[in-house]
Amino acid sequence: MIKYLGSKRVLVPVLGAIAGAVEARSAIDLFTGTTRVAQAFKRRGLHVTAVDTATYSEVLAQCYIATDASAIGHQDVLAALQELQDLPPQPGYFTQTFCEDARFFHPKNGARVDAMRQRIEQRYRGTPLHPILLTALMEAADRVDSTTGQQMAYLKQWAPRALGDLALRPPELLPGPGRALRGDALTVAPTLPPAGLAYLDPPYNQHRYFTNYHIWETLVRWDAPATYGVAHKRADARQDHTKSAFNSRRTMPQALRQVIAAVPAQVVVASYNDEAWVTPEQMLTWLRDAGHDDARLVAFDFKRYVGAQIGIFNPAGQKVGRVSHTRNQEYVFVAGPTDQVEAAVAAALDAGARPAGPAAGTTASATAATPAE
Repeated sequence: MIKYLGSKRVLVPVLGAIAGAVEARSAIDLFTGTTRVAQAFKRRGLHVTAVDTATYSEVLAQCYIATDASAIGHQDVLAALQELQDLPPQPGYFTQTFCEDARFFHPKNGARVDAMRQRIEQRYRGTPLHPILLTALMEAADRVDSTTGQQMAYLKQWAPRALGDLALRPPELLPGPGRALRGDALTVAPTLPPAGLAYLDPPYNQHRYFTNYHIWETLVRWDAPATYGVAHKRADARQDHTKSAFNSRRTMPQALRQVIAAVPAQVVVASYNDEAWVTPEQMLTWLRDAGHDDARLVAFDFKRYVGAQIGIFNPAGQKVGRVSHTRNQEYVFVAGPTDQVEAAVAAALDAGARPAGPAAGTTASATAATPAE
């Protein structure tokens, strides 16, 4: 799984336990990202619809959610990966842009990415193997990058892993069907069929995944875009169509409220942390306003993302900012019929996560929430 800001790795057991407690048979993951949560739901036998705006996220969802492992020949995957692994390096756009003009990857690995990606495009586009091979390449490149996890900057000196050799591994495909959709949650949510469970993990702040992970977007699209800045971000990142209402303090609250009202699920689970632009009281009110009988929350204490723990540095490598805090409270909201909400909250607290902070070990009813502005 690629390194990802906002990854729900530590919450996956809790979310899986909630899905089991409410006995959901289908799920919607409306901001799926790397599909980590969607995969956890699929492993439990749920039919999952994974949605995101990013093209790379759509490919990950096509691989892990929409692909039925029982319908894919394992030996066919291994043979295709070996074919790619055996290709001679062929430096191209990727090497020039991300390894020489920038230093996200060592040039020796960039040249191999160029060769492999071009072969995938020529031989496998339109086949069931296409998203599987792209996922394997993306994950392999992630294992030899020279960043702290985001693609807004690269390390001044090569990370030790960046000097290793890029090696493809077969993705761990899951049995059963699923669905991958690319689109904005605001427009997709009202079009989806009813589901037993929906999970919402919207962006928390102004940091945009389109720019934070612009290299994966380019690797998947394979469109050799014009770039700008030290990080060589895609030029279209400056265009309005690549921007989200969820990355603006002015528009995010109404957008989230609209999605909560539109998502067609019996139980809605949402998560965000205490750095977000909306309050727990607002979330509980919106969930109640969406017609759910009950809405409650629990809070968990987690380490902040590693990039937020090392301070702020200027291009010369000088530290110009300090770390304000190293831990966050992660809020998990559950809304739906009262019996299912109670079962979900009990399962969350029994799943190994430890409540912390003012909301530690408590649940709050939506009836006590103050209406949002």
